[in-house]
Amino acid sequence: MPQQYFSLKKQVALACILGKNTNQLKMKVIKTIIPNDSVLNASHKKYHYVDSFQGIINDANNKFTSGDVGKAFFSSGPKWIGHLFAMRNRIASLFGLKTAGNLTDRERQLENFKCEPGERLGLFKVFTKTENEVILGEDDKHLNFRVSLFLKEQTNKTYYKELTVSTAVEFNNWFGRLYFLPVRPFHKRIVPTMLKSIAKELDKQNTGII
Repeated sequence: MPQQYFSLKKQVALACILGKNTNQLKMKVIKTIIPNDSVLNASHKKYHYVDSFQGIINDANNKFTSGDVGKAFFSSGPKWIGHLFAMRNRIASLFGLKTAGNLTDRERQLENFKCEPGERLGLFKVFTKTENEVILGEDDKHLNFRVSLFLKEQTNKTYYKELTVSTAVEFNNWFGRLYFLPVRPFHKRIVPTMLKSIAKELDKQNTGII
């Protein structure tokens, strides 16, 4: 099995055996594949672009739900990602594409956000929510995209859970393909950064962390 697909949870278990610091491992992000049980796989769609990144979150009290992960997705991003989205909105508005609205509206929405299907926060709509997964995304005239936040259930009485963030894109026309060309390299930097930010945000909520 390729190294990038090696389970992070197995790495944590190995680190414990070897006496290494698991707090360092939980912030490591690796490239992986969409989880088998993800809703994205259940649809049997043929997406034009797919990627997945996996990291470890510390769930000391086994309390975090997919909804908690969804809320952290919106509340934890670094400022430079916010600036990129703002620039994206300005460019997208010139072509009549959907935008995320202004920052004031987003902050107000975040206060009342429950991460339930049908809710919207900025550019993202909540399409599906299960015990282990939240599906976010949007359909636009140039492309449709989905973001899966998949939380793997805690096993073997560890304090860690695997969080996989997967993106699937379906192009609707040539403009969608053209639009995604400059977005793609930024996307590959943004997602791992967001995953680490989610882990840090959730870690703040832990009590009695080992």
